[in-house]
Amino acid sequence: MKRTLITFLMASAVISAVAQHSLPPIWNDQPNKVVQYDVRTKAYISPTRIVWMQNSDLISNPENLLLPGNGQAELTNEGVIYFKSTEGKRPSILLDFGKELQGGIQIVTGMGPMSDIRVRFGESASEAMANITNESGATNDHAIRDFQMRLPWLGVAEVGNSGFRFVRIDFLGDDMTVPIKEIRAAFTYRDIPYVGSFRSNDERLNKIWMTGAYTVHLNMQDYIWDGIKRDRLVWIGDLHPEVMTVNSVFGYNEVIPKSLDLIRDTTPLPVWMNGISSYSLWWLLCHRDWYYYQGDKEYLAQQKEYMTGLLNHLFTKIGDDGKENLDGNRFLDWPSSPNQEGIGAGLQGLMLMTMDAGAELMTELGDKAMVNKCREKSALLKKYVPDHNGLKQGAALMAISGLADPATMNKDVISVGGSRNFSTFYGYYMLRAMAQAGDYQGAIDRMREYWGAMLDLGATTFWEDFNMEWLPAAGIDELVPKGMKDIHGDFGDYCYQKFRHSLCHGWASGPTSWMSEYILGVQVLKPGCREVKITPHLGDLEWVEGTFPTPYGPIEISHRKLPNGSIDSKIKAPKEVKIVK
Repeated sequence: MKRTLITFLMASAVISAVAQHSLPPIWNDQPNKVVQYDVRTKAYISPTRIVWMQNSDLISNPENLLLPGNGQAELTNEGVIYFKSTEGKRPSILLDFGKELQGGIQIVTGMGPMSDIRVRFGESASEAMANITNESGATNDHAIRDFQMRLPWLGVAEVGNSGFRFVRIDFLGDDMTVPIKEIRAAFTYRDIPYVGSFRSNDERLNKIWMTGAYTVHLNMQDYIWDGIKRDRLVWIGDLHPEVMTVNSVFGYNEVIPKSLDLIRDTTPLPVWMNGISSYSLWWLLCHRDWYYYQGDKEYLAQQKEYMTGLLNHLFTKIGDDGKENLDGNRFLDWPSSPNQEGIGAGLQGLMLMTMDAGAELMTELGDKAMVNKCREKSALLKKYVPDHNGLKQGAALMAISGLADPATMNKDVISVGGSRNFSTFYGYYMLRAMAQAGDYQGAIDRMREYWGAMLDLGATTFWEDFNMEWLPAAGIDELVPKGMKDIHGDFGDYCYQKFRHSLCHGWASGPTSWMSEYILGVQVLKPGCREVKITPHLGDLEWVEGTFPTPYGPIEISHRKLPNGSIDSKIKAPKEVKIVK
């Protein structure tokens, strides 16, 4: 059965579609008016619990906030929650909506005085309680999450556009009693089916798969973003794990080509995308993987002019000795930033991956001269093998690209210290390198330990960064007990210190596509999934089953481990897809 996001989030939610196909007839006298329709859906969701109240004696019937609503103000004031304030004593409430979501809130008022309130959105309970200060890290960057507003008399106010799970509301007026009928989250998302699926006998892995899928789904807004609270931008390098998750969960969705085209059209050559040289390489790698999974050759052909210009520019960044000489911002991910030597190793591997991808794509586009140039540069890059300097990110790219032996990279660097020095973004490539080394069990253990630790801390989406050394700490779904560190407010680094830290970042979704690719075992061999190899790696799992999207419909897969250790597989694929075992 296809599962939509809303069934995953809350089966009882009221859904209100906002996508329209035409304006009312009165607009017919302006036929040339430019109109853009929203492809997204809006759902209204009641809180799941009240986390905290201030001056609770001034709040009557607060439990009514947890009941389903209809968004309509009524004259009766029946069932309303009264928030009473006196001079110097005002009520406040902190609500939990159960899961991270993108959008705002809807407040329905009864018959009573208009009141000023302060609204604070938070991805954690403690962020919703925090003030915007340099010390706290809390900001209004990208999306306003802390503001004041006036409630209407007997009406509906709908405000906010951020990523959040928690909302704190402070009533600011003196000597008044304000009737509130409903406070609901106004959740905005693409109402698309989860065509891909993953289930096994390990519920922790199942939850990790779904959480990664949901993390990316929330970021599939007008364009595909990096984060829904902060970094609501198309960062093209960060996009690659999201592309792989979309391929594995949703199949084709216009948000990917729309975002790839946006960054292409805003980055004239020879400018590096997002100002980062490696991100221009990731643009080409995104196209390679999107084409292999979706098979849209007409769309690929539209990229040829820019792609050819980019490859020719990259050729000039390879020395006669085979060493990459990328300029601009030399960046892999934030945690690797201090290790410049290791970054150089990663960029060497990434450049090699790009040349190989360029040869594949130019083969599809029929440009033999460019194919030969890419292959020539690939062979040259392999002659220079840099020192990874102990950097897991760099070693992973060296292994994936074929620049270094995967088993050696895994043994000497990637598996050292377990999840220590993993990162949410490049952890995906570390997992892929471990798979190439044949260490599937090690990769499964890392997912359980590293991404699973975020779940243990209350995560319903995966975070911009996470460090095992931050533990022990209080989770995001509680107010921090005295004497404990706050996993959100006390940690973070670089541009994401403390509450500026995003707790919904699509680049952290790597385990979702990895489990589909290596545990379910789906390897796409020919563009458009015309040929797919299925080789499961169950590790210590007893069974796994799921589905995988193709342009022709999903592949249905089931693997069960037999007493003798062999795997019994049942596979049902569309007739257009050739299955290779």
